[in-house]
Amino acid sequence: MSIEKVKAYFEAYSIADKIQEFQTSSATVELAAKALNCEPARIAKTLSFKAGDKYILIVAAGDTKVDNAKYKEQFKTKAKMLSPEDALEHIGHAIGGVCPFAVNEGVEIYLDDSLKRFETVFPACGSDNSAIELTIPELEKYSGSKQWVDVVSLIRSI
Repeated sequence: MSIEKVKAYFEAYSIADKIQEFQTSSATVELAAKALNCEPARIAKTLSFKAGDKYILIVAAGDTKVDNAKYKEQFKTKAKMLSPEDALEHIGHAIGGVCPFAVNEGVEIYLDDSLKRFETVFPACGSDNSAIELTIPELEKYSGSKQWVDVVSLIRSI
């Protein structure tokens, strides 16, 4: 199970006990915000894509959507999200629990600038009912992100 991989990953940093598991689903931004009693924007959603011959994750604020023009400028290809089956196979986590921790080897992780406006954010932890609160420097450290990018736009009605 993916959450077990994430717990083992965080054990190496002695922070596995910070993972929160819920009785209800946190698989969407709205459900996660409700479970955590926080604003949806602070949910650090992790989106999975195939970019050329690479698999990538983009971690962005919960009140955003991928901006196709920005994505294409950054990655030199059209944004193509992974199917649930492909996410599980190539990323190592199922949709609803995709996170930037304990992913398959070779997956590149990018953090979107939309997260920088928050002191802490809540990414998932490998299951559809988990999250962890991290500062932005902690997210950078634990995700092993390749770089910061600007590939999303704010959603006006969230």
